[in-house]
Amino acid sequence: MTDFANRALLPAGLRDMLPPDAAFEANVVNQLMNGFAAHGYERVKPPLIEFEESLLDGAGAATSSHTFRVMDPLSQRMMGLRADMTPQVARIATTRLAQVARPLRLSYGGQVLRVKGTQLRPERQFGQAGIELIGSDSPAADAEVLVLTAEALINLAVPGVSVDLALPTLIPVLFGELGLTGALAERMRAALDHKDSATVAEAGTAAPLLARLIAAAGPADRAIAALKDLALPPAAAAERDRLARVVELVRADLPGLTLTVDPVENRGFEYHTGVGFTLFARNIGAELGRGGRYLAGGTEPATGATLFMDSVLSALAGPKPGPRVLVPAGTDRQRAKALREQGWITVAGLEPGDGMSEAKRLGCGHVLGPDGLLDVQ
Repeated sequence: MTDFANRALLPAGLRDMLPPDAAFEANVVNQLMNGFAAHGYERVKPPLIEFEESLLDGAGAATSSHTFRVMDPLSQRMMGLRADMTPQVARIATTRLAQVARPLRLSYGGQVLRVKGTQLRPERQFGQAGIELIGSDSPAADAEVLVLTAEALINLAVPGVSVDLALPTLIPVLFGELGLTGALAERMRAALDHKDSATVAEAGTAAPLLARLIAAAGPADRAIAALKDLALPPAAAAERDRLARVVELVRADLPGLTLTVDPVENRGFEYHTGVGFTLFARNIGAELGRGGRYLAGGTEPATGATLFMDSVLSALAGPKPGPRVLVPAGTDRQRAKALREQGWITVAGLEPGDGMSEAKRLGCGHVLGPDGLLDVQ
């Protein structure tokens, strides 16, 4: 391997982001943050690395297997590099901002690092941007976070935004009311996740109800109607009714948004305590983001959503470079300033005589001449 190739080599799952993609990502994140701020979400900036026990506390425990760990040479305590920003924001809310009035609305954007990638997301480092609404247990809070996140993607011109809703608390509650426990409950939980009707048929008297729950998955309106037709025990019925209310509120705010419901899905929502959701876009295989209800700090009701910037960027048309003009050396700075105010990108010539050839070499479509702009031939 040549010295150049050796210096350019990066670990698997890591990459340099080059022009114009780096600026494009920064601009997209800024648009998201500005949109969230307009709805009262205030930005926080947690550290990239912190003590392991706080990083992996509460909801953060779900990221334990994804977390890089290092020893802090100062305190001799183990630290973790964040694999997800949501637990950090929850920590900030329940400690540093514990006395701030609820509901608390926070936003964030930054990079995360994971031990390994997945088949759909091989990158180990990628950007996240999201919002957290902390201190409210209302279905309106769930709907607000879902609507604002989906609307943010629509405003970015992401094509065909859709949301798949899940209710990971329904099956545990239902199993408790039906008396399904132990190994049988674990088997049925796995079978429901995989939509394995043959295994579900072995659930005894609960089998017909579980089969109907599997069959209910689909477009939201049809799924909610099918769930309402089921004679569920009281606690499970309350979970269903909450999901129906969230769908109703989302429909009122974004009537054109494509919604689907899978009432038995649990994978990826292990730490959630209520309605969860996943965001997708047309012709993009990877999920654009995830969200849902959880307990911040293990005790405080919260709901939030995280967008994965690598997937969001892949769903967009890409950067559109602005018009560039070469400004010859010695040009009055006020002339160049006036061009920038009109939306031009000005590239300063460094040597007297820089002209058409230099402009062409630097990717400029125009040169500023004594009497105005000249097209580069």
